[in-house]
Amino acid sequence: ALLPYVPRVPPVALPGKLTATTFALERPCCVFDRHAAASDTVWLVVAFANGEARGHAPWGWGRGDPRHGRSARCVPAASAAFRNPPSRASVPRYAQLPTARSYMIPEATAATSACSSPHAAVLRVGGDTACGDRGGQDPCNGPLPSPGPYRVKFLVMGCQGPKAETRWSDPILLRTGR
Repeated sequence: ALLPYVPRVPPVALPGKLTATTFALERPCCVFDRHAAASDTVWLVVAFANGEARGHAPWGWGRGDPRHGRSARCVPAASAAFRNPPSRASVPRYAQLPTARSYMIPEATAATSACSSPHAAVLRVGGDTACGDRGGQDPCNGPLPSPGPYRVKFLVMGCQGPKAETRWSDPILLRTGR
């Protein structure tokens, strides 16, 4: 089921709301109550929002090579190309972000997003600095490698695969050094 909820960065002032490698995201509350069992897992999908140049492009995502006057071939935004995985075994991992252009984080069980559940108001995307130490085997919430932009959505998965999903967020651009 496609749910009308749209994930977003909190509109209020918040320390560290947007950094060079992380951003804060409002946790959904009461969004999945009618679509998920308490034991289902709510995943957060993180994907690049823009087209990305094929090959390495240190001068920016989706731009041509200014040194040679060539334009790079762009692929569709990862958020547009993303397909929900049929099972947990096929979930894109953080270590695959450079090639898959998306990854998934197990956010919590559906019970923690229920109306009756006390929970923290925000989720820090990219906040697990020890993520790379795990060898990329487990889903983890590692630092974001570029300013983005990124889009995110929540996906509820049960034993048989996806059950419900939210809409994609608006593009989220991280801070850059000046």
